[in-house]
Amino acid sequence: MLRKTLFVLAIASALTACGKESKDPGKGGKGAKEQAGAAANLLVSPEDLLTIQSNALASGPVITGSVQPERNADLRAEVSAVVIQVMKENGEAVKRGDVLVRLDETSIRDSLNSAEEASRAASQVLEQSERMFQRMKTLRASGMTSTQALEDAEIRRNNAQSDLSAAKSRAVQARQQLQRTLVRAPFDGIVSERKVSNGDTAQIGKELIKVIDPTSMRLEGLVSADKIGVVKVGQPVLFRINGYPGQDFAGKVRRVDPAANAVTRQVAVLVDFNDKEQPRVAGLYAEGRIETDSISALMIPDSALVKAGDVTYTWKVKDKALHKTTLHIGTRDVRTGQWEVQSGLASGDTVLRTPGSTFKDGQKVELTAAKAVPAAAVASSSSAVAGKGN
Repeated sequence: MLRKTLFVLAIASALTACGKESKDPGKGGKGAKEQAGAAANLLVSPEDLLTIQSNALASGPVITGSVQPERNADLRAEVSAVVIQVMKENGEAVKRGDVLVRLDETSIRDSLNSAEEASRAASQVLEQSERMFQRMKTLRASGMTSTQALEDAEIRRNNAQSDLSAAKSRAVQARQQLQRTLVRAPFDGIVSERKVSNGDTAQIGKELIKVIDPTSMRLEGLVSADKIGVVKVGQPVLFRINGYPGQDFAGKVRRVDPAANAVTRQVAVLVDFNDKEQPRVAGLYAEGRIETDSISALMIPDSALVKAGDVTYTWKVKDKALHKTTLHIGTRDVRTGQWEVQSGLASGDTVLRTPGSTFKDGQKVELTAAKAVPAAAVASSSSAVAGKGN
């Protein structure tokens, strides 16, 4: 019975306390609601707003392709031999004439020694044949030998000359083969691909190592055949390269192929970089636009856009309130980084330059004036100046 009585008294006291709180701070609760409504207003400065205007938008056919070096060498074996040593690895810098791969020269050096010995022997035979021929000429002049003997000596001399020439040719060939066992860099560059290892058997024509010149990069792109009619040599090209986010590259059309691909119906277009700043990696995907014309279009910076899946919108400020406005975005101007607005905004509309993630549609906006200098600071500076004057 005592427990029930205590429980009833506790409930009664709690209800009494709640009633007092609801009566006494009634005016305070209303003030809190007013403060919350005031806090919901968005304070923005003129620097936070952006006025949509029409700007020049470069237009032209899209070009896609990859960055490739103009100077590249795919070094192959010119002799059949075993790979003794690969001197350079992928990514290492090389100078012209540096040895990149060494092949086994044992058999080739033996061939060279044999050819040189044969050349010396043929030279001795020629000397003997020449002395015999001159002796037979003297004997024939005195009538002590026949004409046939003289002709035979001359034939032997001529054959010896031919044998010496053939021996020297074999020696030169063997010497060249010996030099080809050392694969050297044809120009300054970087090893882009090593294709053999120590102990591999290299047949004639086998790929050994590849060297590229990273300072000779260019864009080897493709343009649709139905757009190629407006592309001309010297036109500017703006493009982006995969692997270099946020960085734009500029170039000029150097060459347009005279024939389209029979399968893809695309035309190859070669583009040179304008600046010395080029990607150091070959084979990267690139996409851009050839500037063949310029049109006027509404433009908006990327910072003012909000993307939610496939929907793109911005926050427009109108009648002192925020309005969530869905946009239809067109192409991107690579020169400025801004996007074409095809629908959703009109010239003169005001939007937030950098919208946040907590904004609500219809939220009130209060425009703040420029920050004024506090009066206390002005007074203190004035007194300081007066003090200096005294």
